[in-house]
Amino acid sequence: MKQDQILSSVKDQELIEKRRSQIVQGAITLFKEKGFHRTTTREIARESGFSIGTLYEYIRTKEDVLFLVVDAIHHQVRDRLEAKIDLEHPSIENFVSVVESYFRLMDDMQEEVLILYQEVKSLKEESKDYVLRKERDMVRMLERVIVTCLPIDISKLDADLLANNIFIQGQMWGFRRWILQKEFTLETYIDRQIHYLLKGLAIDSTSSDWNINK
Repeated sequence: MKQDQILSSVKDQELIEKRRSQIVQGAITLFKEKGFHRTTTREIARESGFSIGTLYEYIRTKEDVLFLVVDAIHHQVRDRLEAKIDLEHPSIENFVSVVESYFRLMDDMQEEVLILYQEVKSLKEESKDYVLRKERDMVRMLERVIVTCLPIDISKLDADLLANNIFIQGQMWGFRRWILQKEFTLETYIDRQIHYLLKGLAIDSTSSDWNINK
């Protein structure tokens, strides 16, 4: 399932995108407060700034709204991560910059990421498959950075595992915030995670801002 497969009685594509963006923002606000199942389409319409009748011109079901929310979150993560990736100038510093940016992004979007993982089970199988493909695409972005930027030979299997580890370490800041954010500042969390990443890879980073001996 893709966005263009969600039925709309409106034919103006620009207007569809504008209204669906409003729907996504309204739904995210409500899903944060109440969750997907306890939020009604009427509440989503009100939060989005228009009537329930107008809402149904752009979507058909509440699940359509959830799909749009999940898709929008993935696109935002992908776009912000891509903006930090510079494979033309591979270096440890570039690798560290990408990982740090990803961790900061997960801090900025921790509520949205929680929505994604709590509510994706409510999607139909076809939509779940699409969401999982989006997630795999983001992991592959990290994998490309690992293979390109690290000054060591690393197998595809190891690069894939490391990319998944980084992906989850970023999300863990939100998933485990009830304990982690009592013990660590974001800066300390990022510092320690990158420290152990580089140390585990036996990379001498003394020439960069990251010293694995610190």
